[in-house]
Amino acid sequence: MDKIKVIWRDMSLRKSIILYISVFAALAVILSTATSALCYHAEKKINESYPVVGEKFYLTNENGERLDESTYLFKQKEPMSRRDEILTSVLGFMPLALTPVYSAVCIIAAALLFYRNKLKKPLAELRTASEKISDNDLEFAMQYDSKDELGQLCDSFEIMRTALANNFSQMWRQVEERKQLNAAFAHDLRTPLTVLKGYNEILQASEDIETRETAATMGKHISRMEAYVSSMSSLRRMEDARPEYKDVFLQPFLSSLYESANIVCTRNGKKLLLQNEVSASQLSLDSSFVSQVCNNVISNGVRYARSAVTLSFALQDGGLLLQVSDDGKGFDKDSLHKAADPYFTEETDRSEHFGLGLYICKLLCERHGGWLKIDNTSSGARVSAFFKSPA
Repeated sequence: MDKIKVIWRDMSLRKSIILYISVFAALAVILSTATSALCYHAEKKINESYPVVGEKFYLTNENGERLDESTYLFKQKEPMSRRDEILTSVLGFMPLALTPVYSAVCIIAAALLFYRNKLKKPLAELRTASEKISDNDLEFAMQYDSKDELGQLCDSFEIMRTALANNFSQMWRQVEERKQLNAAFAHDLRTPLTVLKGYNEILQASEDIETRETAATMGKHISRMEAYVSSMSSLRRMEDARPEYKDVFLQPFLSSLYESANIVCTRNGKKLLLQNEVSASQLSLDSSFVSQVCNNVISNGVRYARSAVTLSFALQDGGLLLQVSDDGKGFDKDSLHKAADPYFTEETDRSEHFGLGLYICKLLCERHGGWLKIDNTSSGARVSAFFKSPA
């Protein structure tokens, strides 16, 4: 019995569906034949319950004795009752009516049993596995013991899951190694930079003009390296940052963001326009994440704006949408797709800007469950930052 179960379990889908259809087609034929036979016998029994009537004649000899059995001159049956007439009609019609019904029921039964026995379990396994992979959960195993086509597909899915898990683990190891390397690099550079800075100060105090000029140039590059090391440390902290959600009173908070942005714009001779479409009073946010993104995006907009920057607030999809638009030249086609990459900048002078502002904004938005979008408008560039509220 177990051997039969194994053979049935490993049978291909094509052979299985053919077997199901054949078995249930035979069952439909048997049911149709049995129904026809039963109806025929029932109709015959009703007919036999009504005797034949009519006039008879007999052959006799000259003495009047009967020479043979009586013979009907004509035959006719006794009239049936109305009930039996309807019953015989129904019995004659039933085989014709029930044959397609049996066929349809058997086809449906074959399809349902084929789905339950051969398709339901592997499809459920594949759907569950797909949902777990989409949620970045690779700590599971596919278990479907069959050698049919779906069993082979489940085996291939398990191989794919294993490969993804290994690649994912390797990727995270590489990310952690890169973080550790960057941290060690930034840490180890601080001591020699401090030494160089001290020697540079001594050289700048020299009485020789050429030495002082050389020292001043060296000082600029040392300051640039210090800023680069500081940006690497800041980037590592941002990559590890996680939001701490608190209920924030929106209007006072948004007003403080506007005031900070207005100070930056005024200091750089730019006009700040405000569009506040927020109607709710409270929202669960990490205010430090939102503030840092707003400051970075405003600084970026002020740097490229001609005369004005527009700051917009709105509620969208259960979160806060912050947009900053400028009236500058906008991003070119290549920069539009790279603007949020780390250490990317369109400026040739990297002494102050290392191209980390938008990348940090992107990290913070994604950590907050949202996103960062960069596009061009008819009058300049626009950066949209969305912060998802967990509530």
